[in-house]
Amino acid sequence: VQLQACGGGLVQAGGSLRLSCTASGRTLLNYAMAWFRQAPGKERQLLASISWTTYYADSAKGRFTISRDDAKNTVDLQMNSLKPEDTAVYYCAADLRSNWGAPRYWGQGTLVTVSS
Repeated sequence: VQLQACGGGLVQAGGSLRLSCTASGRTLLNYAMAWFRQAPGKERQLLASISWTTYYADSAKGRFTISRDDAKNTVDLQMNSLKPEDTAVYYCAADLRSNWGAPRYWGQGTLVTVSS
């Protein structure tokens, strides 16, 4: 599976962005999917995941929404009310068993910059 993330960019605080991750090479139907982010000087953080259920980190709750379209082999992250502290490189990941400590597949990352 190859994961391609897109949708990052520069946005003002309070704005919105929608990230999209497209898989090729294999269907995502049986995979749990997740979005991570890594801010400069910080560890990579799990933001949200989706399989039969969804999970959100506290930093994402109420502002971010993860969704998937298995027919299109995509997983999206809708981000609203963005804050400067959301600035990071965002990565999508896929794993059959939701092993987010070491997911099987990673996307290449897309940069989100939120200006104040």
